[in-house]
Amino acid sequence: MTPVDADLAHDLAPTGVLRASINLGNPVLAQGTPDEPSGITVDLAREVAERLALPVQFICFDAARKSYAAMTEGHADLCFLAVDPDREKEVAFSTPYVHIEGVYAAPANSTFACAADVDRDGVRIGVKKGSAYDLYLSRVLHHATVVRGDEGVDVFHAEGLDVAAGIRQPLTAHVAQRAELRLLEPAFMTIRQAIGTTRGRSPKTARFVSDLVTELVTSGFVAKALRNSGQDPALAASATV
Repeated sequence: MTPVDADLAHDLAPTGVLRASINLGNPVLAQGTPDEPSGITVDLAREVAERLALPVQFICFDAARKSYAAMTEGHADLCFLAVDPDREKEVAFSTPYVHIEGVYAAPANSTFACAADVDRDGVRIGVKKGSAYDLYLSRVLHHATVVRGDEGVDVFHAEGLDVAAGIRQPLTAHVAQRAELRLLEPAFMTIRQAIGTTRGRSPKTARFVSDLVTELVTSGFVAKALRNSGQDPALAASATV
């Protein structure tokens, strides 16, 4: 077994416990309860902790923005978030371990033929505040506007918006229960999920986390963890990325 790098372990987890910020609001990446979380992000956090001979603590939230804040404010050592330029100002991200898609849902009788049709004057899109697709759409939309809520689907229904944005898997499940809605294809974005730590940590620490993610993608660990948590193993990032 490779000897544990004590300096690296201390740099990543200065309290002696690896504190992992888990977003239970993304059902592809995490499931369970705050007391007993599970899923790919939990498995990855445990693997990082094991490699450094550290105990692990899971700090759970219901939204990415809260998970992000916990780490940037010093309450967590690792986060599991989508890579985004706004977040990269504070976060050193690993290579991606999972790729998921952002998609739109719209009323079945709407005039939108595809996702590209959404960016029109007057169109209002419901998004989950602080989500990867909120950050992305806020940058790239030229005409449509985002309306933020605790959940994109909820604000879409509550305010009678034109479109809801979300992660493909839960939004697909939602549409399947409502004949008055349909998905708009193709996906409007690919969301690259990665492990992040603060930029104040050493470059060596950031490299360790990124190299470990690459190893776990290549070895099949990520695909197996996805399968074990009831998710599609094909969501695992390419080993060449």
